[in-house]
Amino acid sequence: MADLSALISQLNTVSVDLSKAVESVKLSDVTKDFTETLEGVITKLQGVSRDTGGGGAVFVQAFDEVINGSLAEFVRLSGEIGGNVKAQCDAVQEAFKAQKAFLGAVAEFKVPSPTVLQSLLKPTSDQISAVQEVRDKNRGDKEHFNHLTAISEGIPALGWVTVSPKPGPYIKEMSNTVQFYTNRVLKEFKEKDKKHVDWSRAFLKLLSDLEAYVMQHHTTGVQWNSKGKDAVAAAAAPPPAPAGGAPPPPPPGPPPPPVEPAAGGGDDDKNRMAQAALFSEINRGEGVTSHLKKVTPDMQTHKNPTLRAAGAVGASAPKTLSGPKPYKAPTTTSKVSAPAAKKVAPKKTPKTELEGKKWAVEFHEGNRDLVVEGNMKQTVYIYQCKECTIQVKGKVNSITLDNCKKTAVVFEDVLGTVDFINCQSVQAQVTGKVPIVSIDKTDGFQMYFSKDSLECQVVSAKSSEMNISIPNADGEYSEYPVPEQYKTIWDGKKLVTECTESV
Repeated sequence: MADLSALISQLNTVSVDLSKAVESVKLSDVTKDFTETLEGVITKLQGVSRDTGGGGAVFVQAFDEVINGSLAEFVRLSGEIGGNVKAQCDAVQEAFKAQKAFLGAVAEFKVPSPTVLQSLLKPTSDQISAVQEVRDKNRGDKEHFNHLTAISEGIPALGWVTVSPKPGPYIKEMSNTVQFYTNRVLKEFKEKDKKHVDWSRAFLKLLSDLEAYVMQHHTTGVQWNSKGKDAVAAAAAPPPAPAGGAPPPPPPGPPPPPVEPAAGGGDDDKNRMAQAALFSEINRGEGVTSHLKKVTPDMQTHKNPTLRAAGAVGASAPKTLSGPKPYKAPTTTSKVSAPAAKKVAPKKTPKTELEGKKWAVEFHEGNRDLVVEGNMKQTVYIYQCKECTIQVKGKVNSITLDNCKKTAVVFEDVLGTVDFINCQSVQAQVTGKVPIVSIDKTDGFQMYFSKDSLECQVVSAKSSEMNISIPNADGEYSEYPVPEQYKTIWDGKKLVTECTESV
């Protein structure tokens, strides 16, 4: 068995080398048929390690090395930091365990149907959502917000199991996004606390080891066991029905028993006797209506004009019907208690200060003359500003608008990202260059690009009413809406998402 494991490990190494060769071949003049042949060889070599099946498969055991290695170190450092970081890391650990269980299913089962595949992926998906939920519920944790965001941006790397034929580069993209936030952690804690520096490097190493694992064992995507069991057995099924079919419905219950009179006399006894007589009549069934008198036509109002004129059956004299009376104000005034006044939260003191390497612009209202002069080592954090205009001069590292309303920001150059989080009706204008604009949970967003920033990437999530204005040659702007509605379909291999035509 040891020799077989060693052979499989060597075959996996060969498959990685062949995969790299395919990438270089595609750039040359070699025919397409030859390239496809090489890719087929890689797929067959990767399938060798799946013959062991279940948790004993080589690639499942190799995933244990990631869990017991870089993930364990990351969990240890997160525990030392504690608080929300530890809580989020606990969810990360559960997500890796769920993915290991999924890989065990890959080694054991044949290719499942889309419905069964979704049920197998659900535990991992739920844990990924739990990780991101920790960040969303703790946005007020300013000390660790970059930590929480780094993990939230990196945990979707576990979605590589749905990517083919190149899941490795997908993880690399997630790692590049994470590095932007870990760099913030490094800048903030480099001279304060070394464990935060080690934590940042440990998380990046975890993603790097995951990428290396995928490149070695799943170069072109997960390969299900062609000789395995049917994956339908893995889905939750309802309990079987009892032998002989379903039992008949229970018969209706007996009628309520008559109420027996209690000991004693007086009105209570009479009431109880009357109730007993009533229930006795009800229990007679259809015979309960046998003693009722029939209503003849001469007693029916709609067939007897005389009764309609009298206004009621058996009335001795017609009644005078009066129309509705006009409203009359009451003669006495009643005391109405005034509603309790709502407690108004005290306004916080506006602040525009440089805290270390971060400009904090907070709690301003109606101020249109705010100016911040920064440099490449400084970040700008704008929080809970309302009906304000902020001008950022110079090239800064990043800009963040958090929980702002009807606020505009004008800036020159940004090295990293301009973030808009939980904002309403905000505007932004760049006069220089910016590589990325991120919009998260924002309703109402207007961005004016400069000619030097047309290559900027706009990343949006859970946002609406977003518009981008692009400069024309004559100096005017053309406005383009950012899509909000998408269509996702299953093409037989993966989910494909595209904008709907109505957008």
